[in-house]
Amino acid sequence: METLSERAALMRESMQKSQSVTDNMVAILGSFDHRLSALETAMRPTQLRTHSIRRAHENIDKTLKVAEVILGQFDLKRQANNLLGKAIFKLEEEFRQLLTSYSKPVEPDRLFDCLPNSLRPSAASSGGGDATGTKPHSEHQTKSLETAVFHPPALIPARIMPLLHDLAQQMVEAGQQQQLFNIYRETRSSAVEQTLRKLGVERLSKDDVQKMQWEVLEAKIGDWIHFVRIVVKLLFVAEKSVCDQIFDHESLRDQCFAEVTANSVAMLLSFGEAIAKSRRSPEKLFVLLDMYEIMREVQPDMDIIFGSKYCGEMREAAKVLTKRLAQTAQETFGDFEEAVEKDATKTAVLDGTVHPLTSYVINYVKFVFDYQSTLKQLFKEFNDGDEDEQLASITTRIMQALQSNLDGKSKQYKDPALTQLFLMNNIHYIVRSVRKSEAKDLLGDDWVQIHRRVVQQHANQYKRISWSKILQCLSIQGLQGGSGSFGDGGSTNNVSRAMIKDRFKSFNIQFEELHQRQSQWTVPDTELRESLRLAVAEVLLPAYRSFIKRYGPLIQGGKNPQKYIRYGPEDLERMLAEFFEGKTSIDPRR
Repeated sequence: METLSERAALMRESMQKSQSVTDNMVAILGSFDHRLSALETAMRPTQLRTHSIRRAHENIDKTLKVAEVILGQFDLKRQANNLLGKAIFKLEEEFRQLLTSYSKPVEPDRLFDCLPNSLRPSAASSGGGDATGTKPHSEHQTKSLETAVFHPPALIPARIMPLLHDLAQQMVEAGQQQQLFNIYRETRSSAVEQTLRKLGVERLSKDDVQKMQWEVLEAKIGDWIHFVRIVVKLLFVAEKSVCDQIFDHESLRDQCFAEVTANSVAMLLSFGEAIAKSRRSPEKLFVLLDMYEIMREVQPDMDIIFGSKYCGEMREAAKVLTKRLAQTAQETFGDFEEAVEKDATKTAVLDGTVHPLTSYVINYVKFVFDYQSTLKQLFKEFNDGDEDEQLASITTRIMQALQSNLDGKSKQYKDPALTQLFLMNNIHYIVRSVRKSEAKDLLGDDWVQIHRRVVQQHANQYKRISWSKILQCLSIQGLQGGSGSFGDGGSTNNVSRAMIKDRFKSFNIQFEELHQRQSQWTVPDTELRESLRLAVAEVLLPAYRSFIKRYGPLIQGGKNPQKYIRYGPEDLERMLAEFFEGKTSIDPRR
């Protein structure tokens, strides 16, 4: 290259000399024209002279010799231009070949190895899911990422970079800046885009997203969040480093980087834009918040990497997507309250247990509090006021909406006792879940105490509806002339055996029906189930013992006493222990 440069300098000097000779030739030719005119005059018949003719021929010979020299200089200039063109072409080809040879797409595994250990696929895939279909979210993990160290890969070997730098510099000095720009853009942009495709990044539209099953879409969203971090913090940083090392001129360097990455940025962000624009649904809230978080995480990196004036569109596209994800997430959260209140699923829980809507909403609220710092950031962007108060207000309204919906669902039961059991189970589940979650700090102790009393009220209503009628069978009212209570030690002389038989018979029928039916009902919470059984036993067993003690002898002295006194107190206690177990069928006499 140095030899070629020396030859080019000599050629330029020769060209300058040839230009001077050309100017002289023009002057000589002008003189030649003048002398020819003089010759014509001299050759007039009347003035023809031999000496003048001879001198004219001599002048013509001299002029022709000078013309030959000038034409030779012109030929040398044409050769120099051709040689210089070949040299520049050789320079371009050398740069293109070298850059292309080392511009291969980066394999995904190589990028994964550049991540912090906590973000590598083996670690990321170890987490489990939840009832809402969302992976567990940890604000502690989010904070730990702020100090995580990323190690961008070297996209081109270090030993090759000086060669590319020198070739690029020589092309600029040769006036081939545009050709240098074109070669670099085509070669590097292709390598970056192929790397994204190998990684799994797709360009998707809103229509593409809306056609996907939720499970497929959720998996793609999780992948996209991972891809954004890899592409921005590793690939784009590495690509910027390549650009900075090859080009000295700041403007050319920034232009090249902008052109190389423009399509890849659009390709990466397209999926996020499609999700933000797609139809809203409650289950999308947490993935929207995840997407919003990753965009906020990489925004400072985007501002630095794409900091030049040529990258303004990329910076703006990232900010617009972050804002749009935030807006969609906030609207989705607002939609959830209405969706809970208007949920019209006809799924009946026949055993009165916790309704799927209740467990779904409570899990949803738990996740809301896992994301509370992110939600507060959303509130800060779109609303004025205290973020804690806003979150507490929305949570309270969601709980009210759930209770309103449960009240409606409870009316599907024909048995009013089961209605009360259903409401008791569901409100208890809500209260217990709130007490064990961060929601308690926002909703407050008063909210918890009020709803614990509501649970007790439903339990009392259940006991009254289910057991008041059967307890009348054990009352002495109607057996004697006056009113009495259980175990008052009164006389049985005025009571007929037939009346007592009817009472025992009625008790047996009612208890067996209750046992048969309510053994199929469910109280899923162990503590609540035992408490409810105990509350029933505390009323039923003393009344039964008293009734048997007082009136049992009237039956036991007759025929087939076991036909009427079918159960002892211990039998009743054993059978009460089978209530609310959710059994499909049970034999009351076993």
